[in-house]
Amino acid sequence: MAMGSIRSGGGGDDEDALDGAPMSEMNVTPLVDVMLVLLIIFMVAAPLMTTGVPVQLPKTTAQKVAQAKKPLEISIDKDGKPYLAKEELTPETLMPRLRALAAEDPGQVMLVRGDRDVPYGKIMEVMGLVGQAGFTKVSLIAQSPGGALPSAPAPAAAPATGTAP
Repeated sequence: MAMGSIRSGGGGDDEDALDGAPMSEMNVTPLVDVMLVLLIIFMVAAPLMTTGVPVQLPKTTAQKVAQAKKPLEISIDKDGKPYLAKEELTPETLMPRLRALAAEDPGQVMLVRGDRDVPYGKIMEVMGLVGQAGFTKVSLIAQSPGGALPSAPAPAAAPATGTAP
């Protein structure tokens, strides 16, 4: 860019001193305007860019995939008795019932709800039986500290290994 000089139009003493001096300041307003326009263009264009190669997907007559099933819940009351839904299970019927449910749908999620007064060992025993029955997605349900509403289930635990006590 060329630097301009300030020329006097009138003839005052103060203005005569500036006659041949180069302009010391550059006007950056046009530069800022151009940069803002470029910024807006990139902000508008960026979401429109596609990632990957565009492809034409084939049509299918297959049925839609069913939505995730409602998880099963096994509850342990304050006396340590396990319930599947509202059905009380005895130690003799618990394992066969869990195996039958796991055989129906191996990917089924099992939620374990235990009363706060139940010993931790009893809950772990039931969780071990759930894992031995073939369930690989087992979560615990807890109550939020501030209220009576149940919180979301904990992340699914790793498949159970070993035997229950």
